[in-house]
Amino acid sequence: MSTPYPFTALVGQEDLRLALLLNAVSPAVGGVLVRGEKGTAKSTAVRALSALMPEVDVVSGCRFSCDPASPDPGCPDGPHETGASGSRPARMVELPVGASEDRLVGALDIERALAEGVKAFEPGLLADAHRGILYVDEVNLLHDHLVDLLLDAAAMGASYVEREGVSVRHASKFLLVGTMNPEEGELRPQLLDRFGLTVEVAASREPDQRVEVVRRRLAYDDDPAGFAGRWADEESAVRARIVAARDLLPEVRLGDGALRQIAATCAAFEVDGMRADIVMARTATALAAWAGRTDVLAEDVRQAALLALPHRRRRAPFDAPGLDEDKLDETLEEFGGQDGDEGDRDEGGDDDPDPDPGGGPGGGPGGQPEPDDAPRVDGEPAAQPESGEDREGGEPQPSGGGGGGGGEQTPARAAEPFRTKVLSVPGLGEGAAGRRSRARTEHGRTIGARRPRGALTKLHLAATVQAAAPHQRARGRGGPGLVVRRDDLRQASREGREGNLVLFVVDASGSMAARQRMSAVKGAVLSLLLDAYQRRDKVGMVTFRGSAADVALPPTSSVDAAAVRLESLPTGGRTPLAAGLLKAHEVLRVERLRDPARRALVVVVTDGRATGGPEPVALASRAARLFGADGVASVVVDCESGPVRLGLAGQLAGELGGTAVTLDELRADSIAGLVKDVRSSGQNSGQSSRRAA
Repeated sequence: MSTPYPFTALVGQEDLRLALLLNAVSPAVGGVLVRGEKGTAKSTAVRALSALMPEVDVVSGCRFSCDPASPDPGCPDGPHETGASGSRPARMVELPVGASEDRLVGALDIERALAEGVKAFEPGLLADAHRGILYVDEVNLLHDHLVDLLLDAAAMGASYVEREGVSVRHASKFLLVGTMNPEEGELRPQLLDRFGLTVEVAASREPDQRVEVVRRRLAYDDDPAGFAGRWADEESAVRARIVAARDLLPEVRLGDGALRQIAATCAAFEVDGMRADIVMARTATALAAWAGRTDVLAEDVRQAALLALPHRRRRAPFDAPGLDEDKLDETLEEFGGQDGDEGDRDEGGDDDPDPDPGGGPGGGPGGQPEPDDAPRVDGEPAAQPESGEDREGGEPQPSGGGGGGGGEQTPARAAEPFRTKVLSVPGLGEGAAGRRSRARTEHGRTIGARRPRGALTKLHLAATVQAAAPHQRARGRGGPGLVVRRDDLRQASREGREGNLVLFVVDASGSMAARQRMSAVKGAVLSLLLDAYQRRDKVGMVTFRGSAADVALPPTSSVDAAAVRLESLPTGGRTPLAAGLLKAHEVLRVERLRDPARRALVVVVTDGRATGGPEPVALASRAARLFGADGVASVVVDCESGPVRLGLAGQLAGELGGTAVTLDELRADSIAGLVKDVRSSGQNSGQSSRRAA
């Protein structure tokens, strides 16, 4: 077994270390979510924590780690004899992102269950993690069906395995710790709320601290055992402090004043439900025990809020988690000092009615609202005549007070997002689980049965019985049991939904900015991004303007990153539509090699114009037909406005083999209909649809 990096040898990352230690003192806090950029010791810190956890007493021979003092009466290995106990180190169980459902919850031997009527059960990771740590690296990339199982186990403290009337239940209470890089996508709100605390980590910008990090890491890599030995005394001291804090925890008093501050803080930040109040109370109590105190002070409440509320407060879509510390201090001051001992910073318990809950100038800029005086495009004259090439010709010019469509414009603010119609890929896919297009999945409604390929995961009971029934006499059946062979087993075929790659191809040329439509266009794309987030899609973005196209965002699961790129998108110059389409086609080609099962949906946001270079319209037409030939599902969001419409976006949609919608028709509440599937239009669409399926 490899020697873990010592917890006490970590450099910096005070919030991360404190959050992990508080959970070691009080596992009821509910775990930690660690958010941060890559290479910031997230995984190293979590793995180091397991070495500090006190040993646990277990029933000897129990695969489910029952506590000898109160064994689980429903344990599959029970009933347990009294006195048969031992101790072992607390486990840290890692859940891989690509784990199967059977590996997480355990597996039943279906053949023995049907033929012999016995519950032959092999425990999974949820059983291994009972009374220990369940660690999920890159938790934001975990598949939805595994997230659902984690939510159930975390809520009920037990894991249930149900297979065609055969049921197994066992206790599963664990400390849930997850790490993630927000650039790769966010967590579902339901799972986010299950983490008691959250911390943001980033690499230090101090040269001396970075030097020390490198020095220690190199020393550990050269001699892990020797490096750990040099930190053994510090590790033992922290381990002893954890044990002492655990013993002190039942004696810590959470007074009415601290409870009022907790309740007022949660109300002020408009968190949903009551879980935040409970987590804050447990965290403040653990902070007091860690400090060796029996009373909870205002400083404990403040620190608890900074750890427990950032990921729970209500925020607009694509806003990063955070907490306004000035507002926090004001709330604590307003509701502080109600019963005397919560307000004072000194451990002596002075009855000062006017405490200083902020602990000095601790307020920071986090969570401050964005100023309203940011430059906008909307202020340009609306009635200026447009002359096509005159508006778009030439190189981009710096923006100035005169406005105009030819030069580069100041980035426009996105309009308010709205609920969009459902855009889906035709046919039946087999991609990653999601919520957009029809697909064959492990979860969903049963549509048939087939012979299993590999291990049987979802038994189709009726089809299995039907396959075995004709052979019972030949197999010598003499009793009530059904004689089942491996060849009789049938796998249930299920239909659910998959996530797609939604690739946005956005026209950022001068023709879009001159007509003052970019704010509405950005609002529409932002709305589609929000829809993609809710449907578990990957997203990418290609923009074109001037004389070329750029990959503004390679395909990623981070919809937030796409929203940030969209907000700062500049406009101006000619309209190289062909370049944008060719760039998008290349992105899809590369992504198809990386993830061949994930189907693509191309969303082209343009007015359909093509300018610049020789024969721009013909080039754009040829580029568009590549998508139709490949059977790629596409939709054109027509941004053309005004009383006279050229219909160029509709022509482009026909050449793409897709369909066109206006900005107004994109809204879910449009009178044009509630749902619009992306299907190939016209008589030539059949072949493309069959290829996409």
